[in-house]
Amino acid sequence: MVTYVVLGNFTDQGVRNVKDSPKRADAFKEMAKTFGVTVKEIVWTQGRYDVVTVLEAPDEAAAMSLSLSLSALGNVRTETLRAFSAADMTKIVGKML
Repeated sequence: MVTYVVLGNFTDQGVRNVKDSPKRADAFKEMAKTFGVTVKEIVWTQGRYDVVTVLEAPDEAAAMSLSLSLSALGNVRTETLRAFSAADMTKIVGKML
């Protein structure tokens, strides 16, 4: 599984309907399952981003399909970061010259 951190900002539409945000998060978790993606965590944040989500996807295509499907709903704009665990980094740096 590939891990991603997704940084989200509410659109104008998303802010107008912010009271529905927890319900939309639950719907997003269900949507993710259809792509084989597991939502590990969703937190609402103060500062530059409104929402931070941690996902595990079987591959990049699944993550991209989920991201595009979410964006098409019009409530958030996202920035997706590929994440690596400590174990992953140990393997990666072990291959360095």
